[in-house]
Amino acid sequence: MAKEEAIELEGRVTEVLPNATFRVAVQGGHDVLSTLGGKMRQFKIRVLAGDYVKIEVSPYDLTRGRITFRHQKKPYEG
Repeated sequence: MAKEEAIELEGRVTEVLPNATFRVAVQGGHDVLSTLGGKMRQFKIRVLAGDYVKIEVSPYDLTRGRITFRHQKKPYEG
């Protein structure tokens, strides 16, 4: 088990970069440089600019993360 659990955030993909890397805007106006998680690569799930995604961020480096889920529609914001 890891020392610290990953922090889960939701955001919107703003930019698609080379090598399955994406820039994701999260609440508060922060940008997180994210890559695709292993299962998303394995099942060839496509992520495009404008998609809403769930990312995991390490508590040690809040500027980098891993995309773990792509929402079909905009998630509910209550």
